[in-house]
Amino acid sequence: MRQVFLDTETTGLYHAQGHRVIEVAAVEVVNRRLTKQHFHYYLNPDREIDQGAQEVHGISLEFLQDKPRFADIAHDLIAFIADAELIMHNAPFDVGFLNMEFGLIDQKPVESIAAKITDTLKIAKEMRPGQRNSLDALCKHFGIDNSKRTLHGALLDAELLADVYMAMTRGQDSLMMELNQPQISMEARALQQNLPLMIKRVSAEEEVAHREYLASLAKSGACVWRTLEEEMPKH
Repeated sequence: MRQVFLDTETTGLYHAQGHRVIEVAAVEVVNRRLTKQHFHYYLNPDREIDQGAQEVHGISLEFLQDKPRFADIAHDLIAFIADAELIMHNAPFDVGFLNMEFGLIDQKPVESIAAKITDTLKIAKEMRPGQRNSLDALCKHFGIDNSKRTLHGALLDAELLADVYMAMTRGQDSLMMELNQPQISMEARALQQNLPLMIKRVSAEEEVAHREYLASLAKSGACVWRTLEEEMPKH
């Protein structure tokens, strides 16, 4: 399944208060590798930007005046995320804003467009309970270079999120491969790897017990093991 990592920047924190999306970016991952396919637009919100939000992302209303509206790019965005696993950090925030924007132009919600929605913040909280799990904190934890992230930007954040997700799920592929492999005995593994086989010699007590067991089998019928022993050449 295609994976699409998406991030948005907005005029404020709450879409219920009329805030709008002013930047949306998404990058595509196939077979755990970033492709060259990405989606990125700045958008004119037709409203003011909260000062607190602008301090976070650095996007001014003046910069957005000649940019397209969300309605202008909606169909291209739908085509980009359709039938993909859509991965976001704090997904309810981005999904809430996208669904508000889609609703304004009578389009289906994100849940009906993407094949699956994954929240990396939820995954991080399960992996690292009680710790800071912001994108910056996760980059630091996994040793991912985020030195270019002086301000929040949707495209850079989507790319960093893809790196963080790969780091968080790094062991899953090898684990699933091991689970899907048939179980092989220690002896078979040794033969495959040309390792010397360990030969364990039985004690006198174990040999006596073994012969008594064979004798009991012989009483109830033919004992194949004893027959083989009798046929083996004596040294």
